Amino acid sequence: MKKTALLALLAPALAGTLALLPINNQKKRFHSDAELAQFRMQFRPDARYHGPQNNLLPIDSNILFPTAKSCGGCHGFDSNGFALVTSSEQDVNIYDDWRSTMMANSSKDPFWRAKVTHEILVNPAHSLDLQDKCTSCHAPAGHYQAKLKRQQPHYSLYEMYTDSLGLDGVTCQACHAQPADQLGTLHSGNLYFDTNYIRVAYGPYEFVFTPPMHNFVGITPKYGPHILESGLCAGCHTLITHTTDLQGTPTGGTFVEQATYHEWLNSRYDEAHDNVSCQDCHLPQIEDAVIISANYLNLTPRSPFGLHEMAGANTTMLKLLRDNRAALQIDAKPEHFDSTIAATLRMLQHKTLDLDLQPGVVHGDTMRFSLKLQNKAGHKFPSGYPARRAWVEFELQDAAGNTLFHSGRMAADYSLPDEDAQVEPHYNIIYAPGQVQIYEMAAGDVNGAVTTVLERGAFPLKDNRLVPQGFSTVDPAYDTTRIVGAAFADSDFNRSPDGAEGSGADILHFHIPNPGITGAVRARAKVWYQSLPPKWLAPMFEFSSPEIDSFRLMFDQADKSPVLMAEATLENVLVSPVSAVEPAGGQIAVSPTFCPDGRLTVRIPAGDQLRRVQVWNARGQLVWDRPASELELPAANGLYFVVVETRRERKTFKIVR
Repeated sequence: MKKTALLALLAPALAGTLALLPINNQKKRFHSDAELAQFRMQFRPDARYHGPQNNLLPIDSNILFPTAKSCGGCHGFDSNGFALVTSSEQDVNIYDDWRSTMMANSSKDPFWRAKVTHEILVNPAHSLDLQDKCTSCHAPAGHYQAKLKRQQPHYSLYEMYTDSLGLDGVTCQACHAQPADQLGTLHSGNLYFDTNYIRVAYGPYEFVFTPPMHNFVGITPKYGPHILESGLCAGCHTLITHTTDLQGTPTGGTFVEQATYHEWLNSRYDEAHDNVSCQDCHLPQIEDAVIISANYLNLTPRSPFGLHEMAGANTTMLKLLRDNRAALQIDAKPEHFDSTIAATLRMLQHKTLDLDLQPGVVHGDTMRFSLKLQNKAGHKFPSGYPARRAWVEFELQDAAGNTLFHSGRMAADYSLPDEDAQVEPHYNIIYAPGQVQIYEMAAGDVNGAVTTVLERGAFPLKDNRLVPQGFSTVDPAYDTTRIVGAAFADSDFNRSPDGAEGSGADILHFHIPNPGITGAVRARAKVWYQSLPPKWLAPMFEFSSPEIDSFRLMFDQADKSPVLMAEATLENVLVSPVSAVEPAGGQIAVSPTFCPDGRLTVRIPAGDQLRRVQVWNARGQLVWDRPASELELPAANGLYFVVVETRRERKTFKIVR
């Protein structure tokens, strides 16, 4: 008999038999009504349970973004030690890691609140628009709840103060509810949430176990590999503002306040090259198999697991938040902040920058040293909010410990007393203590004056922040990631020895006059990072608002010390004021060293080839850049540096006009 005929005869009998068996054809329930009620009351403090236990309060689908505490019930600390622990029993629960980060406290950040009110006081006519723009990233759940459900044109700072969604900062669903559509195409807080599927939570794991999240908070978890893509961060970590003049009138221009995502696009780490995403560094993955939800003994451990450390660089603000938890109504504990601060220091001191300090020619009237700073981040350093900066401190001491040279010294209030009152220029060569290399972006207003008012930003006066490896001036993203000022013409900035772009490094030269020292010297270079320089805060502190005054009180008591990111030391470098004997066969020469008429002659050894001649003035500005054996200095008298590069070597000369 054929198999098909046999199955046809057996099917009715099999169906009848199964119908008699006690099989529950209803969808499996993982909790009783009483358990559901208990969980909802525990993690939804706004809910009010009345009546018998089988009469559950329905989940309010009008609330598009439940607060993070709703997620903490399963993704927080497991008192049984079963879920969210590593193989070595280290607690890695998502909720506790998140709630002491700058992301979790973005709407409670007192500096941000103060700065918003500063902008409002400068441009009061734009108050609602300013608040609406700022809350779109710092309070996204409250902002988009108001926009998508209540069709509000604006979501204000003061509405946020009484809104539990807004006060949740960058809460879980602000990231996990973003669909794959339009990732990487949006910016300036214009986030996209598909309102047909907004009550979902995209995650990186296939084979999703949906009932608990669906039952407790009304959110359906779904597999979404895009949650690991850098484009998820683009909507807020690219901010382009509209420029106004000093009267508050829009000019029609725009200003790139920050473009961290675009900096990543213009690097070797983007998807077209090494494909190292933002999440790979800021939510680092561990290979341990981790059970990601409490209360279920049958769950399959997941690997790899992303730690929700979200470490950035702002230890100053993390310490201030920790020390003012009660005043700011922050429920994270001090130990949670300590953990986040430790992760932030690891990021800054081990994953961001490498230093290489080398001696050059130290005999004669000049002691020469070079310092290579290698950016290891996937974006510019510093990146993000434009207050942030890093600077180089370089100190030279004799054998007795006496200071011979000191650039980048710090005052008691952590300001830099030697920096320019406006904008310190970028340097290729530092020869005087009053020069300090500061890596920063400085904004200029419509009149070209430096400004810290973001709405007045018209164009960058300077941007010499260290670029990431693979950075290129011909990349499509260069229009939002430009190098501005003397760094653009610096042959050691993002250049390899062969002149190719993309090194992600800068080589800073120190040419220190030798007043007659013979013997051993000690050279030390340090790089400091500062998120809130006194120079940046001063204009805001000229104003008064409840937010500014409150932040001033907190900041006055805060630990404002910058972070020492890296240092390099050379011990026992032997120097002498007597020039070393030059090798036979000729040498590079520039003459005369004192030239009243400004006319110079460049000579190179026979058989060598001239590749480049650069002239820099005493302010670090490039005034000549082309190979020539005859050249003329600018008309202004002063000290100039002539850099001659040949096929064999590169030398720098001091010329006085």
